[in-house]
Amino acid sequence: MSGLPGASTCPGPGEASDLKSPLGAKFREPLTEARFQQLFGDAEQEPELLAEPRWSRLRRLWRGPARACSGPGPWPLLRARLPPLRWLPHYRWRAWLLGDAVAGVTVGVVHVPQGMAFALLTSVPPVFGLYTSFFPVLIYTLLGTGRHLSTGTFAVLSLMTGSAVERLVPEPLEGNLSGIEREQLDAQRLGMFALQLGVLATFLSEPVVKALTSGAALHVLVSQLPSLLGLPLPRQIGCFALFKTLAAVLAALPRSSPAELTVSALSLALLVPVKELNVRFRDRLPTPIPGEIVMVLLASVLCFTSSLDTRYNVQIVGLLPGGFPQPLLPSLAELPRILADSLPMALVTFAVSASLASIYADKYSYTIDSNQELFAHGVSNLISSLFSCFPNSATLATTSLLVDAGGNTQLAGLFSCMVVLSVLLWLGPFFYYLPKAVLACINISSMRQMFFQMRELPQLWRISRVDFAVWMVTWVAVVTLSVDLGLAVGVVFSMMTVVCRTQRVQCLALGLAEGTELYRPLRESHKLLQVPGLCILSYPTPLYFGTRGQFRRILEWHLGLGEGGKEAPKTDGPPDADAAGAREVVQLASRCQDAGIHLLLAQCNASVLGTLTQAGLLDRVTPEQLFVSVQDAAAYALERLELTGPKTCTVWV
Repeated sequence: MSGLPGASTCPGPGEASDLKSPLGAKFREPLTEARFQQLFGDAEQEPELLAEPRWSRLRRLWRGPARACSGPGPWPLLRARLPPLRWLPHYRWRAWLLGDAVAGVTVGVVHVPQGMAFALLTSVPPVFGLYTSFFPVLIYTLLGTGRHLSTGTFAVLSLMTGSAVERLVPEPLEGNLSGIEREQLDAQRLGMFALQLGVLATFLSEPVVKALTSGAALHVLVSQLPSLLGLPLPRQIGCFALFKTLAAVLAALPRSSPAELTVSALSLALLVPVKELNVRFRDRLPTPIPGEIVMVLLASVLCFTSSLDTRYNVQIVGLLPGGFPQPLLPSLAELPRILADSLPMALVTFAVSASLASIYADKYSYTIDSNQELFAHGVSNLISSLFSCFPNSATLATTSLLVDAGGNTQLAGLFSCMVVLSVLLWLGPFFYYLPKAVLACINISSMRQMFFQMRELPQLWRISRVDFAVWMVTWVAVVTLSVDLGLAVGVVFSMMTVVCRTQRVQCLALGLAEGTELYRPLRESHKLLQVPGLCILSYPTPLYFGTRGQFRRILEWHLGLGEGGKEAPKTDGPPDADAAGAREVVQLASRCQDAGIHLLLAQCNASVLGTLTQAGLLDRVTPEQLFVSVQDAAAYALERLELTGPKTCTVWV
């Protein structure tokens, strides 16, 4: 990429120079890197720090945790790993307890039907959804730092888990399993979850996450159509599963059950308006209307009084086992089979949970410990998987519900666990006659917010065309292929856009703002002064093999160096130092020296200095040429120009 249009190169030998008029204000004494170390640090040890061996760095990293465990004892470490030890002593019982209790009970009431509904997406019995609504919530209450975060079953994770379960542990086509065989199949399926931890997570951009959840919502809608229509169709998995399911539903539509279709229509007719009322009158309602639990109770009573299960063959939930399941250790032999499925689930878990925690932490002015959040979600998935729970994460719907109901701290999770616990111990038989079509309607209605994310696309188009492209590519890949492959496509495409953005960043020529010591890009204002003989350039893009060609062309255009130059010396830097970028800077220094241009470096961070040290560049650049700020470098350059005249062109990069 060429330089900025209209930017002139540094003046030649015959041009005039007026160094006094641009100053306007008196500069302080230039603060070089050597002087900075002399005043505030040890200048003699700086080169040693830059070239510090790896084992020394590892030793310094080890000293930090070692000091935390020494001295006062294990109490600081315990307080860091158990956040209730920090916030519970400062809990405002009179102001917060009632809000936490109401919010916790409200969320717990929603957890019961949603947990059973999302279990159908996971291809396991509904009771396992109740387990997932209890154990992870309890563990996160003890380990999490998000005061307003609600964890539990999540539709996207349930769908991804269900696809893995159907592929790895398919159900026999005949479907006539005995009770013991059914228990063994469920145990084998639940064993697939035990190693799906949240420890392998990375940052996903907001367009990727929103496109992923919106596309997954469409998968959830289509996957629930057989249950809504009463069609016993096998679940489609793999690429193009959405279109295969639609084709199978359309082919079997004449065989749909009128009774289950009626139940589904009545359920949606109640759930959708109730959710709309909760959104529109959020500020006026003391607590949101629990439409799901009301629908569950009404449908159970209707099915029991009308004998829909025996007269019309309506599928019901059946008996929910009481109490808690026995811990089940996974078989490590299954690790190679589930590793490929575990990675995208871990990415989605931590990305969604960390994003929600950060949003509400910023809204209510408190901080989130990212390392502790990763630890909390990892331990939550690990321990809960031993108790027949499938992968879980924070969810937008229940988190928003908890905040609207008046939740203040993690204590609300304990009240939510009490509600689910009462169902597991005593109230389970009341859900015996619950039609599974109602659970399918709950799944569909819970996708409302994810579908509405598409309304942000016009605004995203106006703000950033690149983010819009990332959103669309990810969404199309998720809908067309599958959730897992769509996530991979979205992440790869997002990374490609980052590389493209680095190629489009321009090098900025800076000028002195009149009457100040501030240097601004010349294209921003016409009141900026260019000092003859002084060329100040800012290159904000990381210098690596992908941008070295652009960097070379820009500098040649600004400095008038022309093509060619001496070959850069080879570098023996460490593997993490970008050798291409270092060689380019070394070659630039050599060409500037041959052209009589004095090169200055300002605002170089430790990473840049380390790379330059390994490349051998600091052997040619003295500490007097390294500056802490642009102002100091410019002041030093002006003093040098006053001594040597305009024949020497001073450059800051």
